[in-house]
Amino acid sequence: MRGMAQLKVDYYFDPAAGARSAEKAANTAAQIGYDGFFTAETGHNPFFPLVLAATAEPQLTLGTAIAVAFPRSPMTIAQAAWDLADQSGGKFILGLGTQVKAHIVRRFSAEWFSPGPRMRDYILALRAIWDTFQTGAPLKYEGEFYKFSLMTPFFNPGPIDQPAVPVAIAGVGPYMSKLAGELCQGFHVHPFHTVKYLDEVVLQYMAEGAAKAGRSLDDVERITTVLVVTGDNEAEIEAAKGPVKSRIAFYASTPDYAAVLETHGWDIGDRLSQMSRRGQWGELGDLITDEMLAEVAVVAPLDELGQAIRNRYGERVQRVGYYSLHHDVGWPLQRWRDLVAATRG
Repeated sequence: MRGMAQLKVDYYFDPAAGARSAEKAANTAAQIGYDGFFTAETGHNPFFPLVLAATAEPQLTLGTAIAVAFPRSPMTIAQAAWDLADQSGGKFILGLGTQVKAHIVRRFSAEWFSPGPRMRDYILALRAIWDTFQTGAPLKYEGEFYKFSLMTPFFNPGPIDQPAVPVAIAGVGPYMSKLAGELCQGFHVHPFHTVKYLDEVVLQYMAEGAAKAGRSLDDVERITTVLVVTGDNEAEIEAAKGPVKSRIAFYASTPDYAAVLETHGWDIGDRLSQMSRRGQWGELGDLITDEMLAEVAVVAPLDELGQAIRNRYGERVQRVGYYSLHHDVGWPLQRWRDLVAATRG
């Protein structure tokens, strides 16, 4: 692909490691040559590791991928993002996601309603709050779901040098894709995707949303992690298939991701859902064929993996990370450097 733009390659911090290991992880990311350092919200808060990473390696772009929005008031997210934007010199990307109903209601004990329109209102509320932080103007925001009308000087953190905090939402379907095109600076493409789904659904609806707002796709940075199957030889590649098939099947068993299956005519969603309800987690991956695997994951020998990722994504995304390839494999730093450099191009 002659003329293909460089990809940015990001380090995805292991959330199970806890914030105390973030400084060391950021040092490793910088030594290898990653462009960014992203955190997820699983067992730990996604913001705390970024505070340490910003201090340890200020050249890295930082981001949440993602923080769950709805259990938190936009005010609390606005404050955290403002501080990280300031500490990082404007290199922080606020990644937000809706999560699914069961987690919002049963894990967070929060309300679930109208996730798409509510996310739109959330973003607009954030920007109104940030404007008040920066300018000192009275806080007057009245949206469909959120209303803010009080900000005294004591609680206003005041202006910062880089006040335009980029917002990148996560999503799978048409509404969030369109919303990202219309309102956001970035979009976290879910790792359970295919090129066909990206082209026919995600990018099409993003372009539609962008056109509505007088923007283009170039105004929205697409960010994703890539499921990869790799190894130094055929035996290693074959051994790596099983765990990735299981991960694909796990996502495919959730109705929220059914659209990806429908795009390809893969009629396995109901069976996977039934198996998951029966607790047959170890058997889910058996329903994923090698053909399905090759559509969702990048399957390539290690010395060809970086170029294979570039060939697949081309101009479709601008930032990538390695979803199913972790830094605990014991590789020397140079091997990681070579992979990152080959992926970046």
